[in-house]
Amino acid sequence: MTNLAASALAHPPGKTLTLHFSDNALLALLLGEHDRHLVRLEQALQVRLACRGNRIAISGEPERVAAAEAALTGLYRRLERGEGVSGAAIETAIRLAGAEADPRLPLSDWPAIRTRRGAVAAQSRGQAAYMEMLAGSEMVFAVGPAGTGKTYLAVAQAVAMLQSGRVDRIVLSRPAVEAGERLGFLPGDMKEKVDPYLRPLYDALNEMMPAEQVMRRLGSGEIEVAPLAFMRGRTLAHCFAILDEAQNTTPVQMKMFLTRMGEGTRMVVTGDLSQVDLPAGTESGLAEALATIEDVPGVAVARLDRRDNLRHPLVGRIVAAYEARSAARRRQARARESARDGDGTG
Repeated sequence: MTNLAASALAHPPGKTLTLHFSDNALLALLLGEHDRHLVRLEQALQVRLACRGNRIAISGEPERVAAAEAALTGLYRRLERGEGVSGAAIETAIRLAGAEADPRLPLSDWPAIRTRRGAVAAQSRGQAAYMEMLAGSEMVFAVGPAGTGKTYLAVAQAVAMLQSGRVDRIVLSRPAVEAGERLGFLPGDMKEKVDPYLRPLYDALNEMMPAEQVMRRLGSGEIEVAPLAFMRGRTLAHCFAILDEAQNTTPVQMKMFLTRMGEGTRMVVTGDLSQVDLPAGTESGLAEALATIEDVPGVAVARLDRRDNLRHPLVGRIVAAYEARSAARRRQARARESARDGDGTG
C-alpha cells in the first residue's frame, strides 16, 4: 500500500488537485536537484506544479491534471520500491501519463518482463501492449521503426522464459545477405561470415545476462544465434524463436520460418517495413505474412511507431521527417495518376 494519497475533490477546469507525500526524503528525490524533475513535468504536461511542505498542487485542464497526477504517483511509487528516479524515468513517466492516459491502468501497474538481471519495464503505451502480447500469444509480429524496442523486448521475454524453465532454449535468427547466398564471398569461417549480421542479437542478450552466462549457454546450445538460411528442414520445439529484420525475408523464407514452429514453442517476428533492403521488385515476406495471417487465431500483431522510440530524441524526429517525406511522395504519385486519368492518357 502506497503512502501517497490524492485529494478526493473533483476538479473542474482550472481547479487544483493536491497530492500528499508522507516521506519528505523521497519527495526530495522526486523533485530532483533544484526541482528540475518538477520543472520538466510541468513543461511537458502543460500544468502548473507548486510544492509546499509535503504537498504538490497541480493546476490546469482536467485531462492534463490527471496526466500529471499519474506521472507523479507512478514516480513516487518507484521511489517507495527502492528504485531511482532519473531523467530517463521522468521522460518515461511523461510518455506513459500523457493526456490520453487510461485511468484504469495506473502508471505503476504497467507490464514488466522480469529476468534475473532485473525487470525490463514498458517505456511507452505501444511497448506495454507489445509486452502483453509477448506474455500471452504463441506468435507475435512486431512492426515499427528503429528504436522502438521490437528486438530488445522480444529477447527480454525469451530470456525470462528460459530462466524460468518455460522453454528449453532460445533461437535467434536474421536474414543474412540475400538469405545467405553470398556468404561464401566473405572472408573467414562460417561464424565469422555471419556474426556481423547477428551482432545486434548478441548485444541484446548481453543486456539481459552476464557475458559468461551468454557464452556458456551458447556453448551448450541453450541459446542459438543463426542466419535464417540455417533454419530450413528443422522443427523448433520447446523454444523461444525470434526472427529479426524480417522485412528482408522473401515470402518463401518467411513461410519456411513460420512453419518451423513445433510443440511448446513461442515465435516472435520483428521488422521495419520502411527499411526493406530486398532487390527492387521483390515482395517482403513480412508484408505478405501480415496480409495473409494477421487474423489467424493465435497470431498477435504489435504496431509500434515513433511515439515508442526510446533512442535519442533526434532519432524520433528523423523518423518523423522520413515518414513525412514518404507521405508527400505518395500524395504526389496519386496526384500524377489522377492527372493522367483526367487527361484520358492512362
